[in-house]
Amino acid sequence: MKGNQINGEAVTAEMLEAKGYKRYRGEGIDIYYNKDICAHIGNCVRGNPDIFEVGRRPWIIPDNGSAENAAYVVDTCPSGALKFIRKED
Repeated sequence: MKGNQINGEAVTAEMLEAKGYKRYRGEGIDIYYNKDICAHIGNCVRGNPDIFEVGRRPWIIPDNGSAENAAYVVDTCPSGALKFIRKED
């Protein structure tokens, strides 16, 4: 699933927040999470436990890994509960 799209459309912060996603800010990437969509498959925590750690607050820290890796892991989310927006230099 494309973590930067919904129904083939590029996501925006406004779109995601209107759909109930919470933003976790990073330097190079913001990661968004919607708990109501999450199927708890665990691809995120297995994909990079430095970024995604359920026993920690906040449980998502985008800067604990590269923006490229964060985007890759978000793309493995089968439910669409995770989305991302890359930041421009």
